[in-house]
Amino acid sequence: MAPFCFTHIVCLRKADTIGSLLLFMLQKQKKSLLEEWSRRCRTWIGSLASLVVHTILFILFFLYGYIHRDWEVVLLILTTVVSLEAIYLSIFIQMTVNRNTQSLQEVEEEIGEIQENIGEIQEEVDEIAEEPGSVKEENSAAVTLKGVQKVL
Repeated sequence: MAPFCFTHIVCLRKADTIGSLLLFMLQKQKKSLLEEWSRRCRTWIGSLASLVVHTILFILFFLYGYIHRDWEVVLLILTTVVSLEAIYLSIFIQMTVNRNTQSLQEVEEEIGEIQENIGEIQEEVDEIAEEPGSVKEENSAAVTLKGVQKVL
């Protein structure tokens, strides 16, 4: 079980009983185990090892069919296995797309916050520039004074 943290305290406020809190924590832990398993599967499926294993399995299926001359059964089993694998691959692909979409939405929110901060900073800079006796006016006065001194 995961160590007790701030998230658990917040959930404890929302939970009616300790039992419902424990149930929530177990569900969260199961979800993270499933997510870890799916992440490992996606990583392995996209690897060179997966390509080699699949190639060897296809060769073995065809060798079995060639040796035993029972193409009907071999192709039926091979077609079923490939169809099931395609279903799972499409699920893994959709999970990856969903995760990437969620990450992009989080980045968009952060960019929006940064743009708001930049806008606020720009407004503050504009306010400072408009104030009488601002640094800009003092600098221009100093430059003008130096120019007058050079002329004299």
